[in-house]
Amino acid sequence: MNTRRIAGLLAVALLGTSVAALGAADGSKLALPEGADVAIAVFEDLQCPDCKRVHPELLKAADALAVPLVIYDFPIVRHKWAFPAAILARYFEAQSPGLGVRFRSYIFENQLDINTWNLREYGETFAEAYQMTLPADVDPNGTLHAQVQADFDLGQRIGLEYVPLMFVLGRSQGATRFVEVKDVAEFGEAVAQMRQSVAR
Repeated sequence: MNTRRIAGLLAVALLGTSVAALGAADGSKLALPEGADVAIAVFEDLQCPDCKRVHPELLKAADALAVPLVIYDFPIVRHKWAFPAAILARYFEAQSPGLGVRFRSYIFENQLDINTWNLREYGETFAEAYQMTLPADVDPNGTLHAQVQADFDLGQRIGLEYVPLMFVLGRSQGATRFVEVKDVAEFGEAVAQMRQSVAR
């Protein structure tokens, strides 16, 4: 059994999902960005080593292929600071979508040094680098928490087994076509095929 499969089974067990229910994730429930016919989508956990490894490659692939990258948060329960880190990412994203992505990259770059107690300090340092002051409470009404939870719930509904979970999505006759991609090197071919499929 490969390490990704083992990690998937562990994640599912920690989420309280029956192993017997394992199956392919359903990307048809994911929404494409407005105006886009093809996009890359990923479910990621900011504390996940595999997500850290894939994140910069995803950014490069989306840029090279000229397609939007849609990031969903799926903070695994046993990763204690992943959920609050995702809330911080949503805070910076609310200031600017590009800033939110840069914060995610910053967290991944520093992942090995971050813990539950110093996460806030990393958020403050990042904010200062962009001439911002991080509020004492970045989510006073719980809106950002709800957004992260909604992504997590969506991941469970589509049958997510592991992170990063990556898709190429395409819009066709009002529905979403999808293909799961397990290797970033395959995105070029997957996007090209999806574009051909959508154009038919």
